[in-house]
Amino acid sequence: MHLSRLIIYLQLVVMGTCLVLPETASAISVESLFSPGKVIEGHAKYENECSKCHNKFDKNQQTKLCMACHKDVAKDIKNKSGYHGRNKKIRQQECRVCHTDHKGRDIDIIKLDKLTFDHHLTDFKLEGQHRRLECSNCHKEKKKYREAPRDCYSCHKKQSPHDARNLGDLAKKCHSCHTAENWLKTRYKHKKSSFPFNGKHEKASCAGCHHGDRYSKTPKACISCHKIDDVHGGGNGKKCHKCHSPRGWKKLAFDHDNDTDFPLRGYHKKLRCMQCHKKDPYKVEIKSSCVSCHKHNDTHRGRQGSKCEKCHSEKGWQKLKFNHNKDTKFKLAGKHKQVACTACHKSNVFKTKMKTDCYSCHKLDDPHKGKQGKNCNNCHNVAGWKSKVRFDHDITRFPLIGLHSVVACEECHLSTSYKDASIACHSCHKPDDEHEGKLGQNCQRCHTPNGWKIWRFDHDTQSKFKLTGKHKKQHCNSCHTSAVKKIDSTPRTCINCHRSDDEHDGQFGARCDRCHNTKSFREVNIRR
Repeated sequence: MHLSRLIIYLQLVVMGTCLVLPETASAISVESLFSPGKVIEGHAKYENECSKCHNKFDKNQQTKLCMACHKDVAKDIKNKSGYHGRNKKIRQQECRVCHTDHKGRDIDIIKLDKLTFDHHLTDFKLEGQHRRLECSNCHKEKKKYREAPRDCYSCHKKQSPHDARNLGDLAKKCHSCHTAENWLKTRYKHKKSSFPFNGKHEKASCAGCHHGDRYSKTPKACISCHKIDDVHGGGNGKKCHKCHSPRGWKKLAFDHDNDTDFPLRGYHKKLRCMQCHKKDPYKVEIKSSCVSCHKHNDTHRGRQGSKCEKCHSEKGWQKLKFNHNKDTKFKLAGKHKQVACTACHKSNVFKTKMKTDCYSCHKLDDPHKGKQGKNCNNCHNVAGWKSKVRFDHDITRFPLIGLHSVVACEECHLSTSYKDASIACHSCHKPDDEHEGKLGQNCQRCHTPNGWKIWRFDHDTQSKFKLTGKHKKQHCNSCHTSAVKKIDSTPRTCINCHRSDDEHDGQFGARCDRCHNTKSFREVNIRR
């Protein structure tokens, strides 16, 4: 009874409102007066049409009304696909549990947290490189998230290096070959195709066979792909498989040793067919003599004849049958082992007899210009010009003693003409002369080759002027102010050095030693 009165009361209120505001009367219903608040912006146009979302007497019908509008979500739930359909919990609960309306125009009832959203709950799992992408890379502005394409081609069409016309059925099926990890990481199983891989083909790149990204109608004949690799230049036909196999060009079915009269031994085994067979071997027979192939390799230029096999073997030109040490009187040792035959044998070795002395060959190499004679072996050996030179310097007019024995040859011998070097000390040691030439150039009178500080000149015994007192501490240059050309036997008087020190101004003569001694001028000892 009370409810019916309330309804009648509300109807009167609505009628009164309509009388006051006739232009809005049609937009207002009784239900709208009970609205808990404004709906979201997307539902604004249905705000006064409550029946769009609500059933007056059955709240459980609300989800069905949602599905009636949101048909794409309804389809997902029915097919158990998409975010709403794949999640069992979401699929079974009411829409209003997550999406509560009547909270205002600007309220977000979707409540999508991009940072924590689990993309694996959708129909497109984020794998490989997709995990690193921003949402905006796939989900464009003003587009529903569900509207983002899920096939590779839709997103990567512009990145595709392939021409769709050459791919046939694979044109838009990127996932058939590629993975989300990396474009270059393919997973296409060629064994399931009409051309199963084996041998070297398993390691070949796709572009190696599919030129220009042509994957449909790819030719299968060997020559179609390997014409550029045909070392025979087409001379052996187009049926490569007669001799070769997919395991590699060198894995031959053709056996040269058994199928021909010329077994391949030594270096011949490593040669390519075209190196000998310049023309079709089935039409043009080649000669089997060495010189027929190796004439251009003959470093002897025909001087040693045409029977190469007399000296050489199939193991290589350097693998000689000819033994110089046994077959001649000149054994090859040291550096001679590395010398080419033609370096010594300028003419026919079988007709011209060569000299065996060093100088006959090495005259042009002689840095001494003949000044050391022609017997090179007196100093040098076959190991090399600079290897263990055995020249004895002690038999020369300048024996190496003292520090001279450890000096490098080049320190004294500025040129390879060794006899030009002077033996005078001063010729080498002028820069070391701290006397600056005041004691002459005969350094050996005082010094020895054992060192500058090792003296052998005794001033007391080799001169008439003994060094006593203060004189012992004086440097040579203090007294010898001019160059000493020879040792003077006449003793020098004191006044010769001490004239400037004579406080008597010469009044007592030049014989200072009559009163003074060499210890000090102040010690006076007057002698008559």
